[in-house]
Amino acid sequence: MLVVHGVWAGGGLAFWAEDTEAVGAVSRGAWPRPHPFAAGHEELAAHLGLADGGHGVMELVLPGSAAAPVPSPETGLLGDGTRPRLRGWRVPVVVPSAGHCLDLLDSGGATVRFWSVVAELALDLVRRGRVLPQLLLPTQTESASTGGDHAAGEAKAGDQGGSTGGTAVDDGLAMWAIPEDTARARWRVVLTGQDAVRFRELGLAMPPACRTGAVERGSAEVLRAALDHFADAHVRAKVQEPLVGRPRTLRDRWLAALTGPDAACPDVPELREALTEWHDAVAGADGSARVSFRLVEPSADAGDKAERSGWRVELALQAVEDPSLYVPADQIWQGEPLPGLPTRPEREFLTGLGRAVRLYPDLDPALRVAEPRELVLDTAGAFTFLRQAAPLLQAAGFGVQLPRWAGRAKLGLKLTTRTKSQQAATGQGFGLRELVDFRIDLAVGDESISEAELAELARLKVPLVRVRGQWVELDERQLKAALRAVEGRRDGELSAAEILRNVVRGEDDELPLLEIDADGVLGDLLSGQAERRLTPLATPAGIDATLRPYQERGLAWLSFLSELGLGGVLADDMGLGKTITTLALLAHEKAQARQTSPTLLVCPMSLVGNWQREAARFAPGLKVYVHHGSGRDATLAEGADLVITTYGTAQRDLETLKGFTWQRVVCDEAQAIKNSGTLQARAVRSIPTRTRLALTGTPVENHLAELWSIMEFCNPGMLGSRTTFRSRYQEPIEARQDEQATLALKRATGPFVLRRLKTDRSIITDLPEKLEVKEWCSLTPEQASLYQAVVDDMMGKIDGSEGIERRGLVLAAMAKLKQVCNHPAHLLKDGSRLPGRSGKLARLEELTEEIVAEGEKALVFTQYAEFGTMLQPYLSARLDRPVLWLHGGLAKKARDRLVDRFQNDPEPMVFLLSLKAAGVGLNLTAANHVIHVDRWWNPAVEDQATDRAFRIGQRKNVQVRKLICAGTLEERVDEMIERKKALAERVVGTGEDWLTDLSSQELREVFRLGAEAVS
Repeated sequence: MLVVHGVWAGGGLAFWAEDTEAVGAVSRGAWPRPHPFAAGHEELAAHLGLADGGHGVMELVLPGSAAAPVPSPETGLLGDGTRPRLRGWRVPVVVPSAGHCLDLLDSGGATVRFWSVVAELALDLVRRGRVLPQLLLPTQTESASTGGDHAAGEAKAGDQGGSTGGTAVDDGLAMWAIPEDTARARWRVVLTGQDAVRFRELGLAMPPACRTGAVERGSAEVLRAALDHFADAHVRAKVQEPLVGRPRTLRDRWLAALTGPDAACPDVPELREALTEWHDAVAGADGSARVSFRLVEPSADAGDKAERSGWRVELALQAVEDPSLYVPADQIWQGEPLPGLPTRPEREFLTGLGRAVRLYPDLDPALRVAEPRELVLDTAGAFTFLRQAAPLLQAAGFGVQLPRWAGRAKLGLKLTTRTKSQQAATGQGFGLRELVDFRIDLAVGDESISEAELAELARLKVPLVRVRGQWVELDERQLKAALRAVEGRRDGELSAAEILRNVVRGEDDELPLLEIDADGVLGDLLSGQAERRLTPLATPAGIDATLRPYQERGLAWLSFLSELGLGGVLADDMGLGKTITTLALLAHEKAQARQTSPTLLVCPMSLVGNWQREAARFAPGLKVYVHHGSGRDATLAEGADLVITTYGTAQRDLETLKGFTWQRVVCDEAQAIKNSGTLQARAVRSIPTRTRLALTGTPVENHLAELWSIMEFCNPGMLGSRTTFRSRYQEPIEARQDEQATLALKRATGPFVLRRLKTDRSIITDLPEKLEVKEWCSLTPEQASLYQAVVDDMMGKIDGSEGIERRGLVLAAMAKLKQVCNHPAHLLKDGSRLPGRSGKLARLEELTEEIVAEGEKALVFTQYAEFGTMLQPYLSARLDRPVLWLHGGLAKKARDRLVDRFQNDPEPMVFLLSLKAAGVGLNLTAANHVIHVDRWWNPAVEDQATDRAFRIGQRKNVQVRKLICAGTLEERVDEMIERKKALAERVVGTGEDWLTDLSSQELREVFRLGAEAVS
């Protein structure tokens, strides 16, 4: 298996990969040495699907021993356990062009995922016009400043103790070199307001491995260079051809360099300086306060004339960090001190207004007085502020406050449909080709308006009018569209499929669909409440269980969509039984003789055994074939009802699977296809089938593009192209929190997504309670002494380090301290005795003895496989009971045997599990106790592990205990997580990296050994 990484290499992104199955010979030559398990050029290029692009060898600074670097966490491999040091390692890299690079960011390790987020931000900035052209000299550009090193044909040698002090790259990376007498036309991003905040958050979240090729540069510097790089690539990708074909004049060469593949052009100092001044003026300064603009509407009882001229834009100053600190201009000019704002707020206020008038020239009249307070507008001016100025000012970092109705109360359409003949709610006999009566009315919000009212709006020719007590934004395009709707056909007959397509895709952007009134089966579908409006289906005869009421409703919903030939997303919370509901659908179709061909189920390899067991247990009448492994035979799929395969096998055997006729394709853990451009996502989407079903508890993990990818699998083309989805839904919702777009997306996806939560008592009432307790443990004197020694030793090293070396030392210190909290022998790795030396182990012994004595079972999770290996024989001897041990090194059959024994053996016992290997995909409801020995700093990971026991099938209350050593790093980080949980969730997957940017004084406070730590 290859684990692909992306590393910033000065002028662009280079890709390299670790081969988890490679065993390379260790070079004993001079440093930097060849990386022993890095993939070669050809293998890496083939994996990435690159037919061209530069390649070379690059020096990375990585932690490790003299024998080998430490494997990345994604490989699942363990290092040799020696004290790591930073050294230079040479790795083969491929260097795609900037355009091709954007296509490779959908899959890979943590670094590639990070660069994907950076590229998305760059694209968002480009779409919103937050870029400016620049003319840069070689010394100002990444490519030129590092071009000499990148083009070098030989690597530089370093000493054994660390980095070489430079990055050595040869072969293909020489493309970044630029002649010294040539400038370069580049597009650079403008970061203000929320964009600047997002930039800072991304800088903190950057994995250190992203800049192992540029260790001398800070994360902010690397991130800014990468943002400009991706933004420049996005702009050039959007321009299909250079604006100038054959440049003859200097102006032509400049335009060609900005829009064509070759960015080199002659230097024009006057142009370069003017462009720099433009960029600096727009970007502005990062102050503690910002100018804010508040649009105030005329009073509700004002006359018509007052309504036309009574609009005001109130000017104020607002704190950047605390937007609730809002000071109107009147208060600013009183000259009194304003806590939380600059000492000279009037100066900040006037400077900000000076910047704002460049974006909003209509502000000029308000600035012609000594003490500006407000801007008076007529209705047209207020509309211009709403539609044009407000977005510009907000994007530039200014505060903008609009009336609550702004962007909501718009002119739109109301759709009413009536079926020709009422059908049963199960949908039988109803097809998407059936004709339905429809009528389209004009509406404002929830209110329909008549043709006479529309004519009056057209007569007034004003963009902001009151309609039945609420303000309505009405531009000329909307008015023309409304008049066309009145003149065109507003009622008649259409097929249900055409109605559905128009509703979901929302073809008319000028007149959005505001309300739907549909009856019958189409109404059930369009309501988004089909699951509750359909008649539940009883447990099919082929299911050896009794479905719960919400599962019967879910089965009816799945069957309903299947009859219509539509796909769906079953997004029930983890543990609510997506597996048995899907098996019930297959059994129902088989009993109704509606299954004419097999269903193909694609899932992660870890869940193959679970699907086999669940099918054998709950649907013994289904013929199941597992298409996986070296002995797989596709011909066996012909007689099966259910064919189970993995995402990897589906990708490799794509042409074979395309040759079958499938009843449906099911994707379990469908977040595996959330990135639409990955090879496995494209492979699964290309398998022909009648219907599709996605199973996932997290349809949206990071951004809305993931929902589009899953929906594109279920119902191809239903939400339009990815570009259309991005402009219609993703950008308005994620960038502007547009409520209208949010409602439209909910309406578009609601018919096809079913989401129920375990915490909803209307869904499930008999799931036992989950009680979470933090168990505070004390350190033994030996642990306390060892803990302090580690702090003193590591802080001495951290104080004298910087950059990636400092980050590595901080992470190493945290790992050592957590190991000390577990047990001294865990840190020392000396095979010494375990009893009597750890307060945490003593508490673990007490808990497990109590649990076993009560005749119950427990799951004990640890993130350290080596600690689990130490605990298993010790606890087994101590308890005189079986202690099972599941970790990533076990084969699938061995894992299955352990799970089966734990679930079915009545003897009380403890199941010790590696958090990484067993945190998902297992059903372990025989346990009603969960113990987390060493905390994982991502709460979602712990919750997933806990859900191995807290799920359907659990008959007892589940007690969850998290062991924390008081007065240590563990307690301080626990406090931080509680305070900053929202941030931790936003950067999920970055683990502990966010702590590495704390100052030395803050680290000392985090690592400090409190008086309460020692028992």
